[in-house]
Amino acid sequence: MASFRTLLQLSFLSLSLAQPYGTSKLQWGPCNKTEVPSNVPVECSALFVPLDYTDTRSNETLKLDLVKVLAPVKPSKGSILFNFGGPGGTGRDVIGNNPIAAELLALTGRQFDLITFDPRGTAGSNIPIHCYENDYDAWSLLFAQRASNSSDVELGRQWAYGATVADTCLKTQNKTGSLISSAFVARDMMQIVDALGEDGLLRYWGFSYGTTLGATTAAMFPDRIERMILDGVQNPHEYYHAQADFEEWTDSDKTFSSIFTGCVANRDNCALARGNNKTAAELEQAVWDLLDTVKFNPIPVGSFLVDYVNLKALFVNLLYDSSGWPGLAVILNLIFTGQTDVLVDVVDALGVTNVTNVFATIQRPQALAGIHCSDNMVRTEKFEDFVPAVQHMYNTSRIIGDALVNLYSICAQWKIEPKERYTGSFEVKTKYPVLFIGNSHDALTPLVSAKNVSATFEGSVVLEVDGYGHSSLAAPSACTIRTTSAYWADGTLPPKGKICELDAPLYSGITWEDVIETVYGNGTAPAKRDAPHPARLRSPLAPPLVLH
Repeated sequence: MASFRTLLQLSFLSLSLAQPYGTSKLQWGPCNKTEVPSNVPVECSALFVPLDYTDTRSNETLKLDLVKVLAPVKPSKGSILFNFGGPGGTGRDVIGNNPIAAELLALTGRQFDLITFDPRGTAGSNIPIHCYENDYDAWSLLFAQRASNSSDVELGRQWAYGATVADTCLKTQNKTGSLISSAFVARDMMQIVDALGEDGLLRYWGFSYGTTLGATTAAMFPDRIERMILDGVQNPHEYYHAQADFEEWTDSDKTFSSIFTGCVANRDNCALARGNNKTAAELEQAVWDLLDTVKFNPIPVGSFLVDYVNLKALFVNLLYDSSGWPGLAVILNLIFTGQTDVLVDVVDALGVTNVTNVFATIQRPQALAGIHCSDNMVRTEKFEDFVPAVQHMYNTSRIIGDALVNLYSICAQWKIEPKERYTGSFEVKTKYPVLFIGNSHDALTPLVSAKNVSATFEGSVVLEVDGYGHSSLAAPSACTIRTTSAYWADGTLPPKGKICELDAPLYSGITWEDVIETVYGNGTAPAKRDAPHPARLRSPLAPPLVLH
């Protein structure tokens, strides 16, 4: 007699292979410009999928809203699905906007349609996890995302607050919270593949947490992976099985130091070093001293404070993309020289605090906790048993080690169990090998994670990009364009050990637009330019920055 587990596995298999929703083609049409802002040609569609994949008797469905960026080169060679990370991040409001749309099209050879959707639990999905019944409490959770070293009492406060978040979400979101796991999102992606009516195989590019989603999907459906790039790689073993994502912060302090070494090497383009003879070490120490000072003596600037919490949040946010470092240097120089009146205008001009979607902003930390905590298996009852994990984070990174303790405080005490959580191995042999990408200086997902995960994916290769920031999107490189485009076109993998050089040196002002022009345009090398105020201060992969 078949066991319940066997029957459940067979039902999952039948869902993935014979789901009726996958028998018809998607109907694409114009997009709602409010929900899907874009400045490149896009189309939208909708797909109904099972709400609960574990309940085969239920007829409840979930509508997935899809957006497609059209391939400039016709006819399209197929579709590539994208996830931009989080967890809790959305995709429909990202993929159709330049400069990222132009970057992704260039990196895929301009021959594929690019598709994304807002995963379960996120603000743009039709089942957002929304634990709070009023905006005041939701804003409180957003503002609770504070560095745990901001005061002597903050760590204990975050642990206690984590318990209240876990209890509140259990009370208000017990059903929704059980339906938003990465395993369910992986099944949603395969439903999309079936509905596309192409070849029944997945082509996927995931960034940051999107690499964990991709690794999970590949482990669940290895025979249906035609192409997959995992870029800015998170360690899925820790994501599911550790108290915190300790490995993520391996290169954080090294990358933070690069802000200052790069500044000194390019004094003319870096306001912090222009006109003085200070060393990189002296500049960095001055910033650490500033953090210590404003912890006890904040500086008022317009409607917000330059204090430990805000300054630390700014640093962490700007580690996502080195194109924002010249702007950071301007801000720091104004603080050090006491020009706070000018600083107000500079912060406004750089869009540091620009929040365009209030609901998405206050909902994102709830989605982050709901998805990550549901996926993660580690629970801790006592504060004293949680403290060693905190100390491990502190020891791993001085700049980021105290930044996400609030999240792990919630996860340790999370009470909603998902209907399905991936618990299997990441020893995977996919239909076609996976391409991993890691930057040499990534403060959020170090190169070692790409190598560690690649080691368990048979036949996979790691492409190293000798750049700064989070994922290849932060490191403009013609080599990366050629390498990834070849992979998508015919499956060509780079040789093991290949390193792509950066074509946008720190503080050079060179952008992806310049590099793309060298590959697809006139072929001339990009020229350096003065860049005191970069066009893009923050990465599209970074969460919203809200200063207190």
